[in-house]
Amino acid sequence: MTACIDREMAVQSLADGELDSMNALELEAHLQDCPGCAATLARLRAVRAKLVNAEPRYRAPEALRARIEAMIGPEAEGEPARPARTLPWFGGGAIGALAASMALLFAAPQLTSTALQDQLIAGHIRSLQASHLVDVATSDRHVVKPWFNGRVDFAPPVAELAPQGFPLVGGRLDYLDGRPVAALVYRRRLHSINLFVRPAPALASPVAATTHRDGYSLTRWVAGGLEYWAVSDIDSGDLQAFRTAFRKASGT
Repeated sequence: MTACIDREMAVQSLADGELDSMNALELEAHLQDCPGCAATLARLRAVRAKLVNAEPRYRAPEALRARIEAMIGPEAEGEPARPARTLPWFGGGAIGALAASMALLFAAPQLTSTALQDQLIAGHIRSLQASHLVDVATSDRHVVKPWFNGRVDFAPPVAELAPQGFPLVGGRLDYLDGRPVAALVYRRRLHSINLFVRPAPALASPVAATTHRDGYSLTRWVAGGLEYWAVSDIDSGDLQAFRTAFRKASGT
């Protein structure tokens, strides 16, 4: 059994203790009636427990031990140097704990904070309310793509998806976490879709996921060193169809 598509990220956040209290209460109520989400949560928690409690498997390299022992040499000038000693704390226990922590970081999806999701939704709403949906208004991707040159330090892929029911409207410069990002705008009937593109954060999860928050659907994926976030008030199924169409057309 798997988690509901629109609950995947929330379940992962709950497993990592990153879900705010209001959404946690709502999700826990959902878990009472959803075996798939409950089973997914149990699996995530089991993986976390195994990694945290894993037996130490690694020892510090001898060269690294020697460098650290040299750094903590004589404490005062003139004090006779003491024989190098083995550092008991730097044995398997500490290294094992570090290895378990690193394994947890790479094994479990690195979840995006709810604060970033709030920024994404706010950026989507702001673009609609301020009548500033696009800086460059065109359905020609060959115009939109080069427009970002010099405005962001990466090249966002741009796809024309009119045949798939998601015509390109244009693009604009936006901001997430205080940094400039590319925002590509598409339409689904009378609804706007904002696709935010930015360099992928370190340790970003490669897992594509969809969630629903405050009446808006969000879907994300990572490809080619970039992170993509699509935000809209359309049905989550339509937004996933957009994600599939964009990835196929752009090769991401």
